[in-house]
Order: sequence, then C-alpha cells, then structure tokens
Amino acid sequence: MSASIAKNVASHKVKGLFRDEQSHAQSQEQLYTDIGKQIAQTLGEMKGAVMKVGQIASQVKDMLPEEVASALEVLQKESPPMPYPMIRRQLIKALGDTPENLFAHFDETPFAAASIGQVHRALTKDGEECVVKIQYPGVKESCDSDLKHLKRALKLAGLVKVNPEVIDQTFEEIRRMLYEELDYVHEAENIKLFRDYYQDHPYIIMPELIESLSSETVLTLSYVPGDSLQQVKQPQYSQDTINLIGYRIFETFGKQIYDLHAVHSDPHPGNFAFRPDGSIVLYDFGAVKRIPKETIEKLRGLVADAIEGKVDTLDKHLLAIGVRQEGGKKPDPEFYGEWLDIFMAPFRSYDPFDFSASNLHKRVLGKVKRDGLKYIGSFQPSPETMHVDRVISGHYWTMVDLGVNVSFRPLVDQIVLRKAA
Repeated sequence: MSASIAKNVASHKVKGLFRDEQSHAQSQEQLYTDIGKQIAQTLGEMKGAVMKVGQIASQVKDMLPEEVASALEVLQKESPPMPYPMIRRQLIKALGDTPENLFAHFDETPFAAASIGQVHRALTKDGEECVVKIQYPGVKESCDSDLKHLKRALKLAGLVKVNPEVIDQTFEEIRRMLYEELDYVHEAENIKLFRDYYQDHPYIIMPELIESLSSETVLTLSYVPGDSLQQVKQPQYSQDTINLIGYRIFETFGKQIYDLHAVHSDPHPGNFAFRPDGSIVLYDFGAVKRIPKETIEKLRGLVADAIEGKVDTLDKHLLAIGVRQEGGKKPDPEFYGEWLDIFMAPFRSYDPFDFSASNLHKRVLGKVKRDGLKYIGSFQPSPETMHVDRVISGHYWTMVDLGVNVSFRPLVDQIVLRKAA
C-alpha cells in the first residue's frame, strides 16, 4: 500500500509540472480520493492496530486531506468480518467449549465488526439476549509492528499534515490505548465501575457484564439496542431532542471527568447509541482513563480563568499541566487571546451555539499554520491531559454531525466551576 501510494504521489507531482493550476487541482483531488479508498480498504482488511489508526484519523478530520478523511469514515461504520470458523476457534480457546454448548443460540453472522474484534448476537442458556465480543487472533502480538509500519507508510506518502514529533506522540498514545483495549478483563473492571456510577441513572443506559461467559479475549454483555449517530435525524428525532442529546453528552463526559475522575475516552461514534426519548447508550469500555485529583484541579483552574478571559494567567496553567514547555518562547497575551476566542466560543455565552455552522476546526488549523513556526518548542501534547483532549475533540465532531444548537455554559458553571444553579 505505502509503495503504491508513494509512487502515485510522485507521479502526480511530476505531471503537475506540465498542467495548468485548475487541472492540477482536479488531479490532486482525484489522487486523494483514490488514496483514501485504498487506505480504507487495506486497513479494513488488516484489522487491529492499523484499522484503529484509520478510525482515529477519520475522527480528527483536519489531520489528513479532506478526500482521504472522508474515505476513511467507512471504518467508523463497517468493517469486513472475519470468517466464522476462525471466530469459533477463538471462542473455544478462550472459554474452553463450543458456542453450541455455551449458548442456547449463537448467531454465526456477526452483528458488528470492528478493529480488534467482532460482535455476535447470542442467547444465554437462561434465555437472556446478549452480545459476544471476540478478539481477533494475533492482534496483540502484531500491535507494535503494525503501528511502526503504518507510521512509516503515512510519512512516506506525505499525507499527514502535522510535524513528525506529533505523529510519534500520537502513535505512542494509540499504542498505550490499544494494549488497554486488548485486555477484556480490564474492560470488565471498567464496566463494573461505570455500572455502579450509573445505577438508576435517568438517561444513561449500559449493558450488564455476563462474567461466566467472559475472559481476557471474550466479553459477553447483555444486549442493549439503540440508534446509531447516523440515524439520529429528523423526523424521528426533533431538533429539540437532538439539542437535548448534545446537552446530555456534554453533561455525561463533564461529570465523568470532574466527578467520577474516570472518563470513557474513545469517542468513536460506534461506541454510543441513542433513543428518541433522549437516552444515551454507552458501549465499549476498553479505553477508560483514570484522572488524578491533582489533574482535575489544574483543569478546573484553567477553565475558570479561560471562561473569564484571563490571558495573563493562561501561561501558568498550561505550564502546570505540561502543555507549555519551560524552555520554549513565552507567547504574548494576543496569542492566548486569539486561542481563547476560538476554544471558548461554545462555552462562554449563555446563548445557544450552533454546531451545524461551526468553523472552529478551520480556525484552529489556520492559527496553527499561521503561528506554528513562531512557537516551535513552546508547546506539546501533554500525557497528563491527552485523553481529556481526545474526548473533547472527538465529541466536538459528534456535536457537528448531529447539528446541536445549545449553550453549554450552564453545565460549565455547574460541573467545572461548581456554581449553584
């Protein structure tokens, strides 16, 4: 794949020397469309770490050319399934018996297929509808080498629009996240934590763990249906309901961060479902980050001053959480003021913010391009807050895709600033 892409990119550059600007632009658009389809097909077939990278890249839509990111969106919705005999062998290896003996019924056709495993509907011996997530063979063993080769391929093709250091840091974070997601015993512990937290909750719905049919590579949960993000459309979902869902998503993850100190940190759309009454179904608890109280207080102080526009204290806060580097050039107040104007737009006002018309992501990219060289060495992603950043940026796109039009300021007051309603 990487050799083919590099060859096509090089050929496009050579041919561009002999084309007018309009023809060159049209050719480049077609090139990126073809590359995107090729990457999506290859990553979908390979599964594991490389497919997970494709899903994350399609969520971070400004990291790649638009045509490539659009083609990768298919990895969020579907994936070629593994043959059932292979899945059956994995289940026998993990649980010590055949699906015929373990379940009253086991559907050989997968209910869903994802990056590191696929899900099958089943019926327990007690008659309970359930879903069985079975990890693909060899995923854990090939994780490091797959990530190394994919990173090399993306760099070779020259597709990623960020500097090499950020690519390396991003891939390291993905590697850590994948090893957590590959341990289904760890995920089972996360499910118990969140089940206790959301017991009798008015709008959060979670599946129940069936421990007797689970192991390190097989996870069996009660079946909890809901509509996908793509199905949350009018007329079944009114704009008021869509706004309510958006409000509740922000409330849910705000309280996970600031109250529970543990956040569901994979904002992939397939990990959530919705219902017309405004309920939210949470799936897949492989990627959960515990957040130290010290980090919470640092974030609380940062948000409090950012809401009030205190540019003079932002540098201190960013140094404390490890985003600003001690040896780098200190930015001027105007620099921070522009960033506040971008990042605080959905949170500062009590008037609704229309995410369907949002251009915040374009403004972010424009400012990075404009000021990136000026402050090289001043900023880097912080391991302390990287998971929180991913939750916020991922659910920003959820709000955009849903077309949410609501103010989050009351929730910021309540959850982050601890102001009385």
